[in-house]
Amino acid sequence: MGRNGTMVEEEIDSKFLGEVMTLKIYQPESFSPLYKYHVCIMQDGNDYYQLGRAATLSDRLHEKEEIENTVFVGIHYNDKYDRKEKYHPSGEKQQAYIKFLVYEVVPLLDDLLPTYHMGQSRTLMGDSLAGTLALMTALRFPHTFGNVIMQSPYVDETVMEAVRNSKDIHSMDIYHTIGLEETEVDTTAGTKEDFLTPNRELNRLLTDKGMSYIYHELEGEHTWKAWQKDLKRALTSMFN
Repeated sequence: MGRNGTMVEEEIDSKFLGEVMTLKIYQPESFSPLYKYHVCIMQDGNDYYQLGRAATLSDRLHEKEEIENTVFVGIHYNDKYDRKEKYHPSGEKQQAYIKFLVYEVVPLLDDLLPTYHMGQSRTLMGDSLAGTLALMTALRFPHTFGNVIMQSPYVDETVMEAVRNSKDIHSMDIYHTIGLEETEVDTTAGTKEDFLTPNRELNRLLTDKGMSYIYHELEGEHTWKAWQKDLKRALTSMFN
């Protein structure tokens, strides 16, 4: 089945990462410079397009007017080791990747697209480590990224401490899910980790902050089967 919208690719020769990064930008069928758009930046971008079916979902939700005008932007990784270096809270490239998002991706998108140029119109979305990266980036730059969608994020003490110390977290909107069967998740390091317990701890901490926050526990494991099924609710919650 063909897509109704338009996929545009842009490249950034990142001075922070020292590599050329590709942005896959999906514009809805009704895209026009006469309208303003929200922007949803997806880490694990190819996975969101291929496994999450984000473009097809965008078509359907725009057609039924279930979400506001939104452009989706996918950014992918080279391999699982590169992904860990860029997304993990202690990853060697994480700080450089965050600077890439803030100082290279956002200016390009604001130049290319008719956006609101406001943090509340920009959402960072990701699954697992990509969800962690989304939260950590928004906590550090809440006026650049006002919204976070994180599906089954990796949570450690670094993440919890960042939430505790955040001064502007009350200005953010966060959508957060975790699977009830995510108690033995395979990691890049070759270990199995419990994701459910620390996500519940993060839920309690975020709830206590008294912010705009949606939390769901899903049936399922740490897989795209659960995330894809939940994606419509995530997008309509954030962009309705």
